[in-house]
Amino acid sequence: MFELHASKVSNLKNDVLSGLTVALALVPEAIAFAFVAGVGPLVGLYAAFIVGLITAVFGGRPGMISGATGAMAVVMVSLVATYGIDYLFATVVLTGILQILAGVFKMGKFIRLVPHPVMLGFVNGLAIVIFLAQLSQFKVTNAAGELEWMQGAPLYTMLGLILLTMAVIHFFPKLTKAVPSTLVAIVAVSFLVFGLGLDTKLVGDVASIAGGLPTFSIPQVPFSLETLKIIFPFAIVLAAIGLIESLLTLTLIDELTGTRGRSNKECIAQGAANTVTGFFGGMGGCAMIGQSMINVNSGGRGRASGITAALALLGFILFASGLIEQIPLAVLVGVMFIVVIGTFEWSSLRILGKVPKADAFVLILVSAVTVYSDLAIAVIVGVIVSALVFAWEHAKHITVTRSVDENASTVYEVNGPIFFGSIANFLEQFSPEKDSDDVIVDFKNARVVDHSAIEAIDTLAERYLSRNKTMHLKHLNQECKQLLDKAGKLVELNVIEDPDYHIVSDKLA
Repeated sequence: MFELHASKVSNLKNDVLSGLTVALALVPEAIAFAFVAGVGPLVGLYAAFIVGLITAVFGGRPGMISGATGAMAVVMVSLVATYGIDYLFATVVLTGILQILAGVFKMGKFIRLVPHPVMLGFVNGLAIVIFLAQLSQFKVTNAAGELEWMQGAPLYTMLGLILLTMAVIHFFPKLTKAVPSTLVAIVAVSFLVFGLGLDTKLVGDVASIAGGLPTFSIPQVPFSLETLKIIFPFAIVLAAIGLIESLLTLTLIDELTGTRGRSNKECIAQGAANTVTGFFGGMGGCAMIGQSMINVNSGGRGRASGITAALALLGFILFASGLIEQIPLAVLVGVMFIVVIGTFEWSSLRILGKVPKADAFVLILVSAVTVYSDLAIAVIVGVIVSALVFAWEHAKHITVTRSVDENASTVYEVNGPIFFGSIANFLEQFSPEKDSDDVIVDFKNARVVDHSAIEAIDTLAERYLSRNKTMHLKHLNQECKQLLDKAGKLVELNVIEDPDYHIVSDKLA
């Protein structure tokens, strides 16, 4: 599916170097997402450190990078603006608890229900989001204190450094792969800017990253039902967004590396990370597709890469903030542009005209909703639309063949799945007024799927009963017979030949 060719083998040297590269790229992202959420830069950096470390150690996908993300930040901003930062910390704690419960109850398996077009739309939409997020770096503050787009020399310098960074990342592996090309690009271009004294935006121009160790603190909110009413809706949305983005990123990394992560274990790790983060002044987070792609593309495969990234980020905060603040933002923008190119599934543009129109529509829809709303809504919408298309298509596959046997009984042979989408077509193919007094409905080649199908069979039985005709149901699952209210004694028991499968029905709940 993706054009990157990643090694499956974990190597400690590659993991450490890749982790350092990721840590450098995490700094501006964490700061930017903190600003989106309406909190200070250290709140985002602490989240990147704590979430990144815990998921790297205990998560279900070695090599995947987690931290503060934009998808969750956009949900947090209204909570912070209305109730304050302590309510955010309390919400992050509750978010983590909900995610742990999702892992305990093995809900991670439901990620398998995400169709391929939804997955393509997810990565394409996220690539566009990452690209759009970098455009804010092309703005500067004017004399009136307002943001405006760069012009003239500053713009040309910025673009030149971005292109140079991208060129180094692209061409350096042709010389050697001993060192991640992304790390080489960051260091080399930063030294070039410093040596030539170029005037360009630096990380330190955005915010200071200097700080101490995160400290434990219980969120200062009332422990009451009223507080729970405030934070619970936000926690539900954040938990859903975090798990969806993490599990889809896990699936992506699985495909890139040819290995398989453990989704339920990742749910628990993400939950534990967010719970701890809430008590240590972090804004919470989840898997980051951009940084995960940087890690994989730089050779990071094992847990050491994520651990190195988290510890290096803490080291930047404690000891090396002055150096990190001297890195040109153009360099990091160039890194993220490479991520965009590697993340976007370009082949999806070529196959749009070759795949079914419904799949093409879902792909575009999910991409658009990801960009204009958020990831959780986009995936849910994509799954629902795909399910409706599936139901509509399979509703056409129900056929009923009518014949008369040697005893002059009317025999109907049902073929195909009977479910909520096909019951109308199923019922239309029977003619109670024209049939003989003895009717046999054979379900040998049919599959009764849900409660709607059971109700349809009940309705059919009522139609024959109202005309004083006898209806026999053959090869019907025994469980179905037990659920038939109206058919009653009209059901012909044939236990030996009947299939044995379970029906999705509220009556059995």
